[in-house]
Amino acid sequence: MTGSSLQVAKTPRRHNKYLVLIAVYKLLQALLFVAIGVGALRLLHKDIDDVLVRVAHDLRFNTESRFVDFVLERASLLNDPLLRRIGFGAFCYAAIGILEGIGLYLEKAWGEYLTLIITASFLPIEVLEILHRLTMPRVALLLGNVLVLIYLTKVVIDRQRHPKPPIKA
Repeated sequence: MTGSSLQVAKTPRRHNKYLVLIAVYKLLQALLFVAIGVGALRLLHKDIDDVLVRVAHDLRFNTESRFVDFVLERASLLNDPLLRRIGFGAFCYAAIGILEGIGLYLEKAWGEYLTLIITASFLPIEVLEILHRLTMPRVALLLGNVLVLIYLTKVVIDRQRHPKPPIKA
């Protein structure tokens, strides 16, 4: 029974380690956005200035510093409808990230295409942010996303050139 479909089905499937790495990155990113969404919703109906002053005090920041003053000034712009929109947007982006991560882990073509489209769509924004203010985290994020885009493009092109034969039952 060598070469039978039963033996083929028993051989463990090896995952593409780079797709798994990208999937883990996307799932961690989704987890971050879930945390942002939960944080935004937990701030509903609260005095954000008091919360931020308490956080600054707990983290031992100087509450008279320009940084804390800047954050408090920006926080005064937040209101309940805006916090709801931030939470909704964060949860939507997290859901897309989870879809990307699952699709990449399972090595599905739709996951690769979804990740390609979303990653490519954010590159112009990342470039504009770097032109606005050059920082190492922004450059690292752009570089990482460009590498993901290049690798996924290669995977998609290879898949189209060498399609997998259908599994015989």
